Order: sequence, then C-alpha cells, then structure tokens
Amino acid sequence: MDTEAHNQDSKNKDHVSWFRQSAPYIHAHRGRTFVILFGGEAVEDNGFAHLIHDIALLGSLGVRIVLVHGARPQIEKQLNESRIDSAFHENMRITLSEHMPTVEQAVGQVRMRIEAQLSMGLPNTPMSGASVRVVSGNFITAQPYGIHNGIDYCQTGNVRSIDDAAIKQHLVNNNVVLISPIGYSPTGEIFNLRAEDVATNTAIALNADKLIFIMENNGVNNKNGDLLQQLNLPQAEGWLKKHCTDSDTEQCKDTQAHLHNAAQACRGGVRRAHLISRQTDGALLQELYTRDGIGTLVTTDSYEGIRTANIEDIGGIMELISPLEDEGVLVKRSREQLELDIYNFTVIERDGMIIACAALFFFAEEKYAELACLAVHQDYQIHGRGDDLLQHIEWQARKKHMKKLFTLTTQTMHWFIERSFTECSIDDLPVERQSLYNFQRNSKVLCKHLGPDE
Repeated sequence: MDTEAHNQDSKNKDHVSWFRQSAPYIHAHRGRTFVILFGGEAVEDNGFAHLIHDIALLGSLGVRIVLVHGARPQIEKQLNESRIDSAFHENMRITLSEHMPTVEQAVGQVRMRIEAQLSMGLPNTPMSGASVRVVSGNFITAQPYGIHNGIDYCQTGNVRSIDDAAIKQHLVNNNVVLISPIGYSPTGEIFNLRAEDVATNTAIALNADKLIFIMENNGVNNKNGDLLQQLNLPQAEGWLKKHCTDSDTEQCKDTQAHLHNAAQACRGGVRRAHLISRQTDGALLQELYTRDGIGTLVTTDSYEGIRTANIEDIGGIMELISPLEDEGVLVKRSREQLELDIYNFTVIERDGMIIACAALFFFAEEKYAELACLAVHQDYQIHGRGDDLLQHIEWQARKKHMKKLFTLTTQTMHWFIERSFTECSIDDLPVERQSLYNFQRNSKVLCKHLGPDE
C-alpha cells in the first residue's frame, strides 16, 4: 500500500472510530433542550459562521435549541460613535435612559446578523438551502436592577420572569428560539440585561438539559493552569471562593462570572452546564459528541465516580479487561465467573462507560484481602484512576479489619512496589489461596501491610 492510500485508510478509520463514539451522544441528545450563550465578541469573530454552522447541525440532529446572545462590544462601539460615555460598576453597565435607543440599535443589529447566518442553513452540504427557522420575541419580563451601594443602575435590569410556555411551543415546532439581552416591564419599559443572566434564568425556567456558555477562554483551570474537565456543585463553589479576588484579570473574572452562573443553573435544576472556548473551531461539537469533551462540565449528578459494580456492568468490565487478558496481563475470566464475583468489584464509571475496575476478596480467618483484576482504560491511565481505585480498595479492606492486602501480578510489579507493596512468597498467602496458585503463570506475590483507617 502506498503512502497516500495508507494515510487515507488511517483517516477513514479515525472517522469511523469517531462516529461510533459519537453515536450514543447523537441518540442521547435528540429531543433534548439546550440553551446556548455566546457573547457579542463571537459574532464579530471570523469563525462565527463556523459556530452558526455547528449550531444548525445540532438542530438537524434533533436538538431543541435556545440561543442567547450578548452584545457588549457592539453596544460599546455604538456608544463611542455617538460620543456617549458609559460607566461600569462590578462588571455591569450603568445604562441611562438616554442610552437605551443606542443599546436597542446595537442589540437589534446583532440579532439580525445571527438570523441572517442561520437562514443560510448548512452551506456546502446536502442540507444547503434548508434554512433554520428562527423566532424571537418578548419572552423576557424584566425589572430594574435598582440601587446597589449607592449606585443607581437606571435602565440596567434583572430578569423577572420567562415566558417558558411560549418558548417550549416554538421548540416543539422545531424552531430555534433566539433571545436578546433585552427585557420588558409590564408597564412598557425596556431594560438592558446581562446575557449570562438571561441564559441562566431561561435554562432554569425551561428545565433545560444543558446550559452551554461559549466563552472567550477555555473552561476553568486549576492553580497550575490545567483544565478542570468536570466539577460538581461543591467543587465549583469551592473554586469560586478560592479564586475570586479583586486583583483578578478580566479573563479570570469572565471565567468566574460564567462558573457562578453555571452553578446557579445547576442549583436551579439544570443537570449539566458546559463552559467552552469560542477560540477552538468545532468546540461545541467536541464538547457534546465526545466522551471527554473540550471544556469544563459543571454537573449536579455523578459524571464520574467510584462505586460498587452491579450486574449491568458485566459488559463494560469485559470490554475493559479483555485486551489485558489477551496480552496475558490478567487471568482470563468467563462471563459466568464475573457474574458470580460482580459484587466484589469496584468500578469507576465515566458518563456511562466503565473506565476502571478492581476486585477485592476477603480471607477472614487470616485477615488478608486480595486485590485482583485491577484495570484502567488506556485513555485514562495518566490521570491517577489506578491510584484512586487502590486507595478505595485499601479503605474497603481496612473497614473489614484486614491486616494485609496482597495481589498477584506478572507485568505490573513496579507499579505496586512504588505504592508500598513488597515482594512476598507463595507461603505468605492464605492457605486457601495457595492451593489456587497457578505455577504456569508464575505470578509475583506482592503484599502491603494495612494500618488503621484514618
């Protein structure tokens, strides 16, 4: 096979692999309601057409879409051209009544630009010319933000209520609902709103499946600058307490604001909120249709966690350990044997996939415990899941008052030794386990003394 043909074959295999991995998400997202927020900066970017293309693609895959757009840079530009000074306090614009015509003009232009892009459908595809139906309207009832710390915010407002019934009806009719950061009072006043608050309140009112923030930077990072791929509510709130300071950069403040709104949405009943970067082409598709995504997921449920296995996990465990059994790393186990031992297994599940497992067997008379079938999916071996499992297994053994933990291995001896295991002899095993030792495999016996559970 020549180089060009080999490269094409490799690309085809990658495509097939990606499509297979995305298929469960295509199925899971169909008929779900997603609220997607992007700022006015995204509208001005050269890649905005790609973002709209991806949003239209979501709609073609059956996702019910509510778009909320910002317009801060466009408002700023219009005010500057009109030689109007506009002040900010605590990252909120103080909108005077005489500023509102300029604000309305800027927001209206952004909305029409988005509608025009969506009307193009999916260019250069078989769906070219199949325009996306977009509706907008007075879905947001607002009220004045009021006076805070002596500052009157004038026509800057808060979301008071959402006409969720009207929005849901449009979604049932397969329309994309487009919402601008403008709200109306029952007395006919118009208010300038924060787009993040509009998106958050809309997601809560609709009981949306997802709230997606398309941001200027890429998700939430730890103190070392590494991306945090998922946060539960306590972790998100802990990050906000540790990282919110007056000296933070604008980029960090942007992350704080979006994470705060994500946590608020989750507390309000939205299962999952995503923080992704608009700087990465295709970030929306990567986040929604791959297992690990590309940004930060904030969730109220257990996206990844350690738990005791159950009978429904048999297939996932077999898929995980079969390659290792074929390589001789693990002893082959039949499905029947796994079914008998399933409640001895602990697994790490990530978004419905078993990515790690280990089994623990007790020898009560000698107060020994055996760690067996420790396996971690190759894509997750660098993230410490093996250590997490081992720590959990040790905790289980101590809870049962076991004095020693042992394991038999043929190829991972050093990994265990680096974690305080020492080499032992077959004679150190419980009598019952000695009788089952496979001399043909010639496994090393490694032991670890267990101190009290701390």
